[in-house]
Amino acid sequence: MADLRVGIFGYGTGGRVFHAPLVDATPGLTPAAIVTSNPDRVGQASADYPAADVLPDADALFAKAGELDLVVVSTPNRTHVPLALRAIEAGLPVVVDKPFAPTAAEAAKVVEAAKAKGVGLTVFQNRRFDSDFLTVRKVLESGRLGDVFRFESRYDRWVPKPRDNWREFGDPAEAGGLLYDLGAHIVDQALQLFGPVSEVYAEVDRRRAGVSVDDDAFVALHHTNGVRSHLWASALAGTRNPRFRLLGDKATFTKYGLDVQEPQIKDGLRPGDPGWGVEPPSDAGVLGVNDDVETVPTEVGRYEDFYARVRDALLGKGGFPVDPASAVEALRVIEAAHLAGAERRVVTL
Repeated sequence: MADLRVGIFGYGTGGRVFHAPLVDATPGLTPAAIVTSNPDRVGQASADYPAADVLPDADALFAKAGELDLVVVSTPNRTHVPLALRAIEAGLPVVVDKPFAPTAAEAAKVVEAAKAKGVGLTVFQNRRFDSDFLTVRKVLESGRLGDVFRFESRYDRWVPKPRDNWREFGDPAEAGGLLYDLGAHIVDQALQLFGPVSEVYAEVDRRRAGVSVDDDAFVALHHTNGVRSHLWASALAGTRNPRFRLLGDKATFTKYGLDVQEPQIKDGLRPGDPGWGVEPPSDAGVLGVNDDVETVPTEVGRYEDFYARVRDALLGKGGFPVDPASAVEALRVIEAAHLAGAERRVVTL
């Protein structure tokens, strides 16, 4: 059977580092078209994938819609909704990068359009396949924590000077800032682990000189099952903090370090290569009470599972890897966090 042909909108960090390499590494999929108008990226895309058509704009790709089996939207956030709707109208299944949309209402509109048209739709929540997150899932499933009452998650960076790109632009249509960028991951992970949220509190700040969007945030979620999630994201975190900490009435689990798959792809590694998705043993988490703790080996990261499941869904062999409705719910929480931070109050969902 011939490979399914994939068109990719955008060849910035998302398209170049994540989507194109993962599509190319997935048996049964091939990057067939890449859309970029940036002259440097045109040359890079042509060199990286010489068999793919490198196209200047969306119109050029949609003119070839009949030759494609899937499109991936990995462009600035403000373009996610219009490109996804065009793909759906063309009958093309679509993967949309996170954040799914600038607002939950717009995201819901895309979901409804896909349902009405009977077109496949999913969202690239790749950090559900992080090694550290997979380890947290395994620890929770073991029951050794007892009843978990608090989940702590930090996703920090050290970027002391604002960058001149759309992620840091102040126009709300850009959906810039850390809550939309890193928050799309940490909120999604909390919802995946502990379910719906009833209350949201947040402290959302701009700490760097001249910045137009939030760059330091704390979000507290009260899940309907009673668990509280405390989530941090900062562009000004210069030292390592625990990536995850889970508190239960029988034990605590603490994990440092960040999944290695993104830097590995940048270094040229691909799924299946030796060491792919394997974190350093020094970053292994610990589980226990006081000095009575044991090391918990970190699971192997599996970004390749995302596009393997997309391929299988296209072939009628299962569902898509991420239900887009879950991304709508995550956006509702992010919007509530922005409101809570602005009004300095708890927001009820």
